[in-house]
Amino acid sequence: MADDATGAGPAVGERIRRTREERGLSVRELASRAGLSAGMISQVERGITDPSLQTLRVIAKVLNTPLFDFFAAAEADDVAIIRADARMTIRSPHGGLTYTRLSPGSGRIEVLEGVLQPGASSSDEPWAHPSEECVVVTAGSLVVEVSGQTHRLGLGDSCYFDSRLPHRYLNDTAEPTRFTLAITPPSY
Repeated sequence: MADDATGAGPAVGERIRRTREERGLSVRELASRAGLSAGMISQVERGITDPSLQTLRVIAKVLNTPLFDFFAAAEADDVAIIRADARMTIRSPHGGLTYTRLSPGSGRIEVLEGVLQPGASSSDEPWAHPSEECVVVTAGSLVVEVSGQTHRLGLGDSCYFDSRLPHRYLNDTAEPTRFTLAITPPSY
């Protein structure tokens, strides 16, 4: 598996293909809008290439669908139990960030546990998406950058913001940072 791979697996490619077709887009149209090659989209859809988190974000944005919908389970029951050993996990490029889904992925809120390695960030550049977020630090400290302003959070601190503002998370310490993140509605 490449260093920037997410561990997405072939089911993710199938969900991308299905969503693309539901939107009436060809592989070439999706590739053009996403700034990717048609070959890359085709390989992702066929499960040949394991896409990076950034690639999945771009595809999700073009398809106007929440990123984690690509990893969605079957229709949700009235009560969803997510066992600790069965949680879905994806890793960012270079492995600096890991997200583990705590919610079932079929509701109106996405709850994730994040682990940000020392010196890592959630993305190279701040980015925006149509949601609201609340992050709570559960171990270490976290820098939350929103619209160019930085906010340092310590253990137990939380931060709520409009995700339409460019943002990202940074760990400028020598220890891993662990946090819980709630996003509503789920988005790319």
